[in-house]
Amino acid sequence: MASRDDIKFLSNPNIGSSRRKYCRFRKYGIKYIDYKDPSFLLQFVNDQGKLLPRRITGNSLKYQRKVATAVKRARHLSMLPYVTDQLK
Repeated sequence: MASRDDIKFLSNPNIGSSRRKYCRFRKYGIKYIDYKDPSFLLQFVNDQGKLLPRRITGNSLKYQRKVATAVKRARHLSMLPYVTDQLK
């Protein structure tokens, strides 16, 4: 009988067993999202400069709105670019 290591899978067998997403703001008790900290806000923006959705970041609705507002304020002050080719 072949062991599990000998079997070659066409797809990754660990696809369904991902880690549980969590809201990092609730977990660490962050109340205020600073729009003057572009290095922190880059975690919520993809390579093209678009905001990442909640289903990817794991933020709660309340903090996703605050992140969106902070990113928009940082863009307005030109701390973050509106559009880019390769941001990260």
